[in-house]
Amino acid sequence: MKAMILAAGLGNRMRPLTLHTPKPLLEVGGKPLIVWHIEKLQAIGIREIVINTAWLADKLVEALGDGERFGVKIHWSHEGEGLETAGGIINALPLLGDEPFILVNGDVWTTMDFAPLREVQLAEHLAHLVLVTNPAQHPQGDFCLSQGKSYLFEQNKLGEHLTYSGVAVYSPKMFAGLEAGKRAMLPLFKQAMLAEQISAEKLQGIWVDVGTPERLAELDRQIYAGELA
Repeated sequence: MKAMILAAGLGNRMRPLTLHTPKPLLEVGGKPLIVWHIEKLQAIGIREIVINTAWLADKLVEALGDGERFGVKIHWSHEGEGLETAGGIINALPLLGDEPFILVNGDVWTTMDFAPLREVQLAEHLAHLVLVTNPAQHPQGDFCLSQGKSYLFEQNKLGEHLTYSGVAVYSPKMFAGLEAGKRAMLPLFKQAMLAEQISAEKLQGIWVDVGTPERLAELDRQIYAGELA
């Protein structure tokens, strides 16, 4: 099984920190955000990781190289201009292959154990999303979790309204027949959820959307204080 880490964003909300440093290379707890993910993926036996780039791509490549020092092989998917999430995944599909893969947003931090993701059986589903309790900055949530599946709010399912964590397992079939180029994920989520083709679970552990300098600093403090074990 392979994994992909999304690392192509501009990180506008993190400025000025991201003017000269790509967001996934910002450090918490003594190492870059993206390295936390690489180490967690390597620990569960993932040996090939695709990383997409756009903003300050050369700095990401310089910092991480081919992944050998982390015990993995990094495949770089360079976009030039950012293609948004779905566009970035489509661009990387030749590197990801035909089997389901783990996807992780490069700008989140979590204590979640990734190991169960390797055991996810998609069957007729196109993706399996990991959802989290709605953070303060996004109180309304994204989707409804009901009986192991993710739904749009307008589908009126009885369940918990939660936020997408940026951690998932995707089938390449989710993107079959889609042309390359800039493309967002939400329309694909909507289509698949209306067809009941997205399974989901609630994250077990701590999750932080490191979206602002203030949240980055607070996460760093909590890690060093041992508050997030």
